Amino acid sequence: MWKVVYMARTKDIADSINNLLSREGFWIKLKPVYRNVSIQDNYYEILVPESEAEEVHAILMENGY
Repeated sequence: MWKVVYMARTKDIADSINNLLSREGFWIKLKPVYRNVSIQDNYYEILVPESEAEEVHAILMENGY
């Protein structure tokens, strides 16, 4: 099961988090929240496997997210 660990305000922020967590070895899914807005203006849910959510959240906090 996947769990939302962060809501990114832009595609750039979502990509930055994706790169960070991928380098750490986590599986990540980016899911746009809205359908009728541009790619850059959309919010994105950052999802990870539920079993890794706590560890990912700690990494995000350590990196200022």
